[in-house]
Amino acid sequence: MALRQVLDTLDLLDGWVTGDEVADRLRGRGLEVETTDVSHGSGSTTFLRVLVPGADGRSEGSSAPTTGIIGRLGGVGARPGAVGMVSDADGAVAAVAAALKLALMRDRGDLLSGDVIITTHICPDAPTIPHDPVPFMGPPVPMATMNTHEVDPRMDAVLSIDATKGNRVLNHRGFAITPTVKEGYILPVAPDLLDLYEWVAGRPARVLPLSTYDITPYGNGLYHVNSILQPAVATTAPVVGIATTAVTVVPGTATGANHPTDIAGVVRYCIEVAKGLGSGMLSLFDADEFAHAVALYGSMTRLQGGDA
Repeated sequence: MALRQVLDTLDLLDGWVTGDEVADRLRGRGLEVETTDVSHGSGSTTFLRVLVPGADGRSEGSSAPTTGIIGRLGGVGARPGAVGMVSDADGAVAAVAAALKLALMRDRGDLLSGDVIITTHICPDAPTIPHDPVPFMGPPVPMATMNTHEVDPRMDAVLSIDATKGNRVLNHRGFAITPTVKEGYILPVAPDLLDLYEWVAGRPARVLPLSTYDITPYGNGLYHVNSILQPAVATTAPVVGIATTAVTVVPGTATGANHPTDIAGVVRYCIEVAKGLGSGMLSLFDADEFAHAVALYGSMTRLQGGDA
């Protein structure tokens, strides 16, 4: 199970942690890790990119699809205004814990078919921003910069993990998934993902509702439930959001609000999805139906910030 890796990651990230410290922990488990330090104005962060090779993955010269797991967040902390790890840190915790769990699986001979690329960033002193109904953590660098470092062109499908507790549209303790988003289209919820959710969580699937606004770039003046679908503006790959959720409205800036068992559920779910994607047994969308939709109604890439 993934709870041990989540607890270890919570302990690692709960403090003035640096990206290099996190990278060293991952390298110590035999993982290939790239780090990139980025500064903008008064903010800075360290991006991590972890490659976990699959038995038949492209990194091994084969052709199994690559799964991307992105830990989305503003920051793991909001120092000096808040002492300790913030609720918004869930995305980074889940991403790092997933890397540690996959490393352990590999050591024990359980390799996934396809490669898994895991990205996130480590910032212990991110800014806060006003948001309705509760304040959010703001990104320390522009959202477009975050997408540049977190969305890898090798990703054939993307799972975007983000704490999504500061809303009144889905109030459930645990995690939820979004419909698949691809090239400006909000697609049907993938049946395969609903099945896996119910197997992993042991309860009926929960789906986070989206508006068209949510899949457009940040900074355009439109309301966004949060940044969970921002990777979808920077790729042609299908993207599904994996949201940690709560029964009550919890600010992203709140401390003491990270729930280990909920995050562990996210990690287990993402790994199960990656197994299915890499083996070709699971899909995030119906390719023929998507092609038919585009033929009927045209490109929607303008919603990604690109051309019509």
